[in-house]
Amino acid sequence: MKLNDPAVIQILKAAPSTIVTSNGNRIPYPFPSPADWRDHWIYFLLVDRFNNPVATPKPPTYPCNSYQGGNFAGIRQQLPYLKQLGAGAIWLSPVLINPQWFGDYWGGYGTFDFMRIEPRFCNNPAAATQDASIADREFRELVDEAHSMGIYIILDIVLNHTGDLFNYEGMRDEREYRSEGEYEIFWRDENGIPQGDWKDISAIHNLPANAGIWPEEMQDNKYFRRKGGNENDGDFSRMKELATGYKDPGTNTFPVRKHLISAYQYLVAKFDLDGYRIDTLQYVEPEFARVFGNAMREYALSIGKKNFFTFGEVWQDNDEARIAEFIGRNTEKDEEMIGVDAAIDFPMRKRLVDVCKGFAPPAELAKHFDNRREALKKIVSSHGDAGLYYVTFLDNHDLNERFHQPQFSDQTKLALTCLMTLQGISCIYYGTEQGLDGRGDRREFVREALWGNANAFSVAHPLFTYIKELSQLYNDQPALRYGRQYFRKCSGNGIDFDYSPFKGGVIAYSRILNDTEILVIANTNTLQTVVVNVVVDSHINLIGKNWNILFPLNRQGVAPKSCIQQGQFRTTEITLSAMEVLVLG
Repeated sequence: MKLNDPAVIQILKAAPSTIVTSNGNRIPYPFPSPADWRDHWIYFLLVDRFNNPVATPKPPTYPCNSYQGGNFAGIRQQLPYLKQLGAGAIWLSPVLINPQWFGDYWGGYGTFDFMRIEPRFCNNPAAATQDASIADREFRELVDEAHSMGIYIILDIVLNHTGDLFNYEGMRDEREYRSEGEYEIFWRDENGIPQGDWKDISAIHNLPANAGIWPEEMQDNKYFRRKGGNENDGDFSRMKELATGYKDPGTNTFPVRKHLISAYQYLVAKFDLDGYRIDTLQYVEPEFARVFGNAMREYALSIGKKNFFTFGEVWQDNDEARIAEFIGRNTEKDEEMIGVDAAIDFPMRKRLVDVCKGFAPPAELAKHFDNRREALKKIVSSHGDAGLYYVTFLDNHDLNERFHQPQFSDQTKLALTCLMTLQGISCIYYGTEQGLDGRGDRREFVREALWGNANAFSVAHPLFTYIKELSQLYNDQPALRYGRQYFRKCSGNGIDFDYSPFKGGVIAYSRILNDTEILVIANTNTLQTVVVNVVVDSHINLIGKNWNILFPLNRQGVAPKSCIQQGQFRTTEITLSAMEVLVLG
């Protein structure tokens, strides 16, 4: 297929209409964007590992590097389950077609055709391989049914690399990095076999549909770095790096960027997508991140999607400035463009996990957010807007272990409560609600097949119920979605106040919106009950004010005391059992 095919142009310029979904509901096309993405927490699932309605996982064990059989129909089957859980959006792992000969990489991050859907995610993969319209239809049915239930669809995409489409001179799948010049390469056929006379893809006659790179406009050796492996300027393991920085001397343009932008705009129109999560965004040029984010936003606006969402993977555990290069209005440079909307919040995740597990004192999390507030002063229009720029999480597919450990289920509940009440757009990894607890020495341990477990989609599981109730709290309290955020100093003796400086200490922070303060306080100690005095806002909370327990509703124990004045601070005294968390308002 070509990007300038009449059929492609027709889809890009399609007029608004009404769609009748496969379950009989009527929805508008394009489906309208949410007014504010902070209103919808995200459920992240791996398509191959979530569900198959008619088959067991193959093989039925993990860790597993091959396709296990999850598909679009399996996700459709469980949409009511996700709706009941409270998910407002689903982030899908990539669904674009990967080399069909490559069965040991199932994740979808090795695209070879940027306009075609992966047939292995269909009910009949063989038929979908022969007829691309089958895969198109099944994926679109999933998106439409989700929309009919009020659930948005965010697709995982890649700008940085493709699949393993060629090998290097010396018949090597990978080569050491070469800083000067490019290696000679040999493109693979549809069976993955490098062809000795396929050195220049633009010279290959009658290139098979399952070989090379597509769309046709991408078929140019210059569009690949061909330098071997290097984290910042070379291949991503066996996946071949795109030359997104290549500038055509004749046209003075960046052709790879142009073609990727056109392809991903086409996917928005073709499948009515609501957002993109951009894989390995830190490895593309920051100026391309800005151009891409703006191009997606402008195209979506042109067809009636007024708040298309883009967020990127910028894996920096400690560098706030690095994340700020990719998101929002970058005022540090003379750029008028706007970047992608948000970044996955690795720095917050590291601190929240360490604090909730008792590996670090709560003061580290508090100081991190204080520093972030300073770092964002030139980006956000108000302190309350900071949550728009970060997608927060506890675990995902790129870690070696999940947060949850069965012997510490209260710790999981504590961490989930913090996740859903801190600033940011919360993202929960599939299977958390069913207590998946994979851990090991590589990432495959956290990529389990969910439907292969007994009672895999139980709505009675304690963590399912807990997340469902957290979702209701989040929906009921605007301050948790839009409010300013202040970490609170605490004291055990009512005299010395500071952020909790000890491992296993107390996390305390407020979300404030107008005249409403919501106080979240958590005891990360696994053994001891604590009695703690917590600072609150003196303008909102008068002396003698009593607090209501908003969450959990069935909380037992000593009620929070009314507000008093302790020296310069307005405070309230709270008693917390080991690993207990309260939300007060």
